[in-house]
Amino acid sequence: MNLDFLSGIGDAIGSFFATPVVQLGIKAIGIYIVIVWLAAAFWAFRDMQLRTANPILPYLAAALVIGFTPVLFLFAVAIYKIVRPQERLGEAYERGLAEEALLAEIDAIEHCATCGRKVHEEWILCPTCRTRLKRVCPNCNRLVGFEWSLCAWCGRDFDRPLGERPLGERPIGERPLSERPIGDRSVGDRSVGAIGAVPTPALRGDAASAAAREPAARVRARRAAPAAGATAPSPTPRP
Repeated sequence: MNLDFLSGIGDAIGSFFATPVVQLGIKAIGIYIVIVWLAAAFWAFRDMQLRTANPILPYLAAALVIGFTPVLFLFAVAIYKIVRPQERLGEAYERGLAEEALLAEIDAIEHCATCGRKVHEEWILCPTCRTRLKRVCPNCNRLVGFEWSLCAWCGRDFDRPLGERPLGERPIGERPLSERPIGDRSVGDRSVGAIGAVPTPALRGDAASAAAREPAARVRARRAAPAAGATAPSPTPRP
């Protein structure tokens, strides 16, 4: 009787699974498991690409999931999560940028070269060890570094004495020689005219000092007066 009862239960279960609806559901579940299995392999492939620059490791991760078959692929996913790199490439890159920015901020903070204490950017002397930190530009009175060859504020060249211009440099506002009028072109002690360079006579000694002290009006009057002993020409009689 017991055997008949068990055989009846088995026949009922067999007839239940033999129905078309149950067969269709079993096939759908199998297809779903296969899709999840392949999706897990693709996920492992893409995730490994984001975590390493090695081109072979993503394929190995996908092969690990596929090799465990649709029945045991969940164990492969668990193993992959344990052995995968814990940091992505983007996260590592952002961390490197943050570290570089932090180091740049630390380097931007001025420190005394002697005692290593933090100093202000406008300090001339270190208050701890009295080390001279900066110097003052003699032209604009701004603070400049000792390693500067010229002032970044006014352009003062520290290698030349104050007031000296480099060779070939014109004063501010002076036009070049080619743009000046012909009568106004001068180079040194020479005036350049239409024909060429004509030497300009220079006074020397007491004559130069006397000429400098003589009023300009007296000089013009003396030039306009006739020479001593000369007679004025007589008018010509008209017929």
